[in-house]
This record gives sequence, C-alpha cells and structure tokens, in this order.
Amino acid sequence: MAKYKIKSKVVPYPGMAAWYFVYVDKKQSEKIRAKHHVKKAGFGSIRVVAKVGKTKWKTSIFPDKRSGTYVLPLKKEVRRAENIDAGDTISLALEI
Repeated sequence: MAKYKIKSKVVPYPGMAAWYFVYVDKKQSEKIRAKHHVKKAGFGSIRVVAKVGKTKWKTSIFPDKRSGTYVLPLKKEVRRAENIDAGDTISLALEI
C-alpha cells in the first residue's frame, strides 16, 4: 500500500450539483499515475482510502482531463465532520 500526502484548496463543482473536490497536485498525480495505472477502474478512477483530520473513508480519485491531475470528491459527511468549506485549504492522506 502506497501513501501520499496532499495539500489542496477545496473547490465546489462548477455546475449545479453540490459536489466539492480537492485536486491532487501535478507531481503527486504523476507519481500515482506511473505507479498505479494498472489499478484503474471505471472512468480511469483509482480506489483510495482518504483521511482528513480524524475522518477516514473509502472513495476514488478521478483523472481531470483539463488539469492533468486527479480530483478527489469530498462527501458532505466528511466536510461536516471536519468543518470544511469551499475555499479552505486542507491536508489529507491517500492510501492506494
């Protein structure tokens, strides 16, 4: 299992849905892509275990074609538990 530490700004989805995301930086995205490309699932996603603060959950990261990085959706329950809002910069850990 590989671990990655990410620091990113929380951004709302630019559409009408109430989704919030964090972007994995380019350098980390390149490392993940190189090491875990064979683990891809639907839409090129990679299953991960994410941890923010004391909250840990299973999810996936998805490739973002515009930025060339991966994006991680932040569940409403996670945002509430950790008092996270749009525009906040958060630190999180990913395990693949």
